[in-house]
Amino acid sequence: MTAFSTLQPILQRKQHALDLQDLEGLLHIHIQIKNFKLFSSFYTRIDQVFMLWGVITAVIFSTAQFLTVSWAAQAIVWSILTLIGAWGTCYLTWYWVTVERLRWVVYAWVGLTIGGVLLTDWGILGGGWVILPYLCSIWLGVSAIGYAITAWGLKSRAFLVSSAIHLGAIAILQYLPTWQFLWTGIITAGNLFLLAETQWDMQSSNTQLLSVEQKEFNQQQQQLRDLEPQLSRRESLAKSAS
Repeated sequence: MTAFSTLQPILQRKQHALDLQDLEGLLHIHIQIKNFKLFSSFYTRIDQVFMLWGVITAVIFSTAQFLTVSWAAQAIVWSILTLIGAWGTCYLTWYWVTVERLRWVVYAWVGLTIGGVLLTDWGILGGGWVILPYLCSIWLGVSAIGYAITAWGLKSRAFLVSSAIHLGAIAILQYLPTWQFLWTGIITAGNLFLLAETQWDMQSSNTQLLSVEQKEFNQQQQQLRDLEPQLSRRESLAKSAS
C-alpha cells in the first residue's frame, strides 16, 4: 500500500483548480450586499456531505443537551436524521468515490452509522439502559473509527488527525458529566465544518475509469494547483507594495 504523503499540507485554503470528479455537483455560495462581499465559497459534493452531517450532529446533540424532549422521541428523530444522512452520503459522493475507487469507504461509514443508531435505539427503546451513560463515547468512537478508515483509504493525515481528536474527546468526557452532549456536538460538528471549509490532503487513486481527455484535464488542474502558492505569494507582495 502507498504510504501517507507529506508533500501536501494537512489542511490549507481551498484550491480553485479542481479535478473533474470534484467539479461534479459543485455548489458555489456567494452572498453580497451592493459592493460588499459578506461570504463567498464553493463546496464539492464531499464538502456538502460534511456540511450535511455537521448540521445533523449539531441538531442531535444540542437537542439532547438543551431540550426537554423524551428520550424515545429523540431516538426516533435521531434514527430518521441518520437515515437521511446515510442516503445523502451515498447520493452526493457516489460519482466521486466511484472515480477514486473508494466505494468501500462509504459502505464503512453507512455501516458504522446504522450500527450506532441500532445500538442507541436498543439502549433507549429496547431496554438496554446500561449503555445510556456511554452514548457520547459510542458516537465519538464511531466517528473515530470512520475517520481512521477514511484516512487509510485516502492516505490522508487530516482524517487521521480527526480520528485522534475524537478519541481524545472520549477521554475528556469524564470531566464534563453534565455537558457531555454539548461537548460531543462541538467535536463532531466542528470537525465536519472545518473539513468542509478547507482543503485536506489525500492521494488520488489514479483510476483507470476516466478517459484520456479527462485524465489530461486533471493533470492540467494539478499543474495549476502547484502554481497557486506562488501566485498567492505574488498577490500578497503586490498588495503589500501598494
